[in-house]
Amino acid sequence: MRLFTQGFSRFLHRRRALRHFGRRPLLGALAHGQAPEASAPLAAELLRAAAEPPADALRRLGSGAHGLAQDEAVQRLARDGPNEVDHEKPLPGWLRLWRCYLNPFNLLLTVLAALSWLSADARAMLVIGLMVGLSTLLRFVQEGRSHRAAESLRSLVGNTATVLRPGPGASDAPLQEIPVRQLVAGDVVALSAGDMVPADCRVLAARDLFLAQSAMTGESAPVEKFVEPADAAAGPLEARNLVFMGTSVVSGAATALVLATGPRTYFGTLAARAQAVESTPNAFQAGVNSVSWLLIRFAAVMVPLVFVLNGWTKGDWLQAFLFAVSVAVGLTPEMLPMIVTTTLAKGAVRLSRRKVVVKRLDAIQNFGAMDVLCTDKTGTLTQDRIAVARKTDAFGQTSMEVLNFAFLNSYYQTGLKNLLDHAVLEQVEVARELQLKEAYRKIDEIPFDFVRRRMSVVVAEHDANGEHHELICKGALDEVVAICTQVRRAAGAQPGDAAHDVPLDATALARVQAYTQALGAEGLRVVAVAMKELPPAQATYAVADEGGLTLVGIIAFVDPPKESSAPALRALAAHGIRVKVLSGDNASVTAHVCAQVGLPAAPVLLGTQVEAMDDAALQAAAEQHDVFARLAPLHKERIVRALRARGHVVGFMGDGINDAPALRAADIGISVDSAVDIAKEAADIILLEKSLLVLDQGVIEGRTTFCNMLKYIRMTASSNFGNVLSVLVASAFLPFLPMLPLQLLVQNLLYDVSQTGIPFDNVDAELVARPLKWNPADIGRFMLFFGPLSSIFDIATFAVMWWVFGADSVAQQGLFQTGWFVVGLLTQTLVVHLIRTPRLAFVQSWASPPLLAMTGAIALLGLSLPMGPLAPYFKLQALPPAYFGWLAAILLGYVVLTTVMKRCYIRRFGWQ
Repeated sequence: MRLFTQGFSRFLHRRRALRHFGRRPLLGALAHGQAPEASAPLAAELLRAAAEPPADALRRLGSGAHGLAQDEAVQRLARDGPNEVDHEKPLPGWLRLWRCYLNPFNLLLTVLAALSWLSADARAMLVIGLMVGLSTLLRFVQEGRSHRAAESLRSLVGNTATVLRPGPGASDAPLQEIPVRQLVAGDVVALSAGDMVPADCRVLAARDLFLAQSAMTGESAPVEKFVEPADAAAGPLEARNLVFMGTSVVSGAATALVLATGPRTYFGTLAARAQAVESTPNAFQAGVNSVSWLLIRFAAVMVPLVFVLNGWTKGDWLQAFLFAVSVAVGLTPEMLPMIVTTTLAKGAVRLSRRKVVVKRLDAIQNFGAMDVLCTDKTGTLTQDRIAVARKTDAFGQTSMEVLNFAFLNSYYQTGLKNLLDHAVLEQVEVARELQLKEAYRKIDEIPFDFVRRRMSVVVAEHDANGEHHELICKGALDEVVAICTQVRRAAGAQPGDAAHDVPLDATALARVQAYTQALGAEGLRVVAVAMKELPPAQATYAVADEGGLTLVGIIAFVDPPKESSAPALRALAAHGIRVKVLSGDNASVTAHVCAQVGLPAAPVLLGTQVEAMDDAALQAAAEQHDVFARLAPLHKERIVRALRARGHVVGFMGDGINDAPALRAADIGISVDSAVDIAKEAADIILLEKSLLVLDQGVIEGRTTFCNMLKYIRMTASSNFGNVLSVLVASAFLPFLPMLPLQLLVQNLLYDVSQTGIPFDNVDAELVARPLKWNPADIGRFMLFFGPLSSIFDIATFAVMWWVFGADSVAQQGLFQTGWFVVGLLTQTLVVHLIRTPRLAFVQSWASPPLLAMTGAIALLGLSLPMGPLAPYFKLQALPPAYFGWLAAILLGYVVLTTVMKRCYIRRFGWQ
């Protein structure tokens, strides 16, 4: 049973193409926040590297302080394979060609060729051999193109690593960016804030290096890493000088020695266990499998009936067996996986031309089905060009001192610098005034996290009184105020006033909050800056030292909305996508920006309210609200899951270091090419331009691709169903076979070739105006509704051939079979145009030129084949001139009835 129900998944596995359809594993999804256990050999190897001096570790791996030479790295890559957890070796060309041959259609043709050879009919054997070659070559070329297209798109957005690679005879090694998959053991890599650790490594040099490895250890706070080992480590995860593939750098910088890559890493062993336990198809694969299984079940019932009826009524059981097997081959959706893969691959290429890169092909289906888009406002609704608008004390008095402290904080912090940091650092006159190199040196930093929502640096300042330390904190207002006991009034608040500190009591706090709320109402983003002086007694500082600070003032930033935001939001709404803004900013700023771009902002749901809700309450709230503010990453993930639980297909657009959980929680994770590594790794789709207009265009292209794939599935199911019904009726009443096995196979091959133009087809605008959901159950209803229509005209053809043209005996069976061969092929070709659109075919909607050309060519070939030199090899014969008048009438009737029934179907069920 599993063999049949997972047919599409097996096809992908045999072609080693699963990586083009499945999401690549992320550490958090595999570890579930619990410390995973490594195999004993791996743990021992990692602990050995952690305990030995850096020079010994380099020597043991045959490397040096400047990394590996290029030639040596190439040799190791060939030996160890690429640095990929889920790597599938590509099929060699000969094996792929062999597997393209191995399908029921080709195998049955081979049997018929062998029978022709045994009967000394060499010409027939040659013709059948050419058919086998054509079928195999068609698959081979189409699959090859699809594979190359998918690989090229993946390479466009793959993550890179910075390595040291010395040239021949060089004494130093320049930094190089190489694809992560090319890393090998012994490489020396450079890590910085925002990077995803590309392999299991031993730290060689570090500067304030903090890593997020909660997915492995469960620790929510970033973990600091050092060069020297701790006294004793119980396991690799406790070693403070080891970093692991799949974790990410929060702040700081380091160089590290690669110890293990790909499946040999801690992450790799965990992924291998997960794959061994769970190998079920994803939702898309299961949907395609269900269509295949529907047709196979139908064949399992009908084919034995055809065999028994023909054997019983004709007496030739061998011929009946071959005919029944030919019917089974015609019903078997052997071309379905190839056509689906080809359609999605061509759609992915078209999407890339619209600046949308698809990392996995089946994401196109979810992209088209998306009806809710969750996104931040910065860079999406706004211009992503932030500038300092105000620099004041906490009460609104202009203050250069607050800008000076903010500059020191942004300059010395080694975390991933955001747009606010860059806006502060653009104040070049501040740098000159501060005389950074002469007056300051960095002591330590306390990195940002989404619980504290602030970060601090500690610098030593040299002045006339000697040296002292200054802890400078910058972050969200409420979180900074919570660690302050005093607030500074800037000089000049009143004539003769000097800057001085006052207690931060309830009255002062109320004034501060009123001032910042007024800034927020203007749409300005607010960052609070605080500091305290300390004696130079400490070298390291921690969160516990963030207390007793003085609130120095406020920096307000402006980020104007994009001119394209309002039109893009209207376009998304017109296409059935509801946009929800999930922001970490305060409510007033978020509401102001949303109002400027025409997005209803009231009421705003805050992160504290989300925190207090259970899942059921959050589901209802997420449905009602469109704007969310002051959210932590966990809140975003919960909102996404709540919307999915309400039946929505949810897209999440994020580019930050903590967006990975929400990107993976969504049906479709969307990031941008400039995002941090972990966000790009978690995403299913990468935008080459951070724009909602680009996203909207991509959605329409994705829906177009899905529509074309659905056309093929519907056509195949309904056409095959109608053919078997006709065969069943003919088998019961005719004294001969209604069509010879070889004729049935030729018809099947020509029909499949005619549909290779479907991936290039046009799609009516109304079909892509609303989200398209994958519903395999509708395929069965469509098949039962439209399949029997062709049978009506097949039976009419039987009657015409029997009574009008006298093909009513075994001696005249060739004429009968030829007549039905032509009608069957033309109706199958015609139905491509009739049910590709809900509109009136050839009047209101025309197929694309490639599809018109392919179906037209096959129709002409079908008409000319009985008249041409190949007719005897297929047991076809010339048709009388009067036949073509009847043919025209039958085809016209088929077009009229199908069009009428299409109207009925749309009124009752809708089109899709």
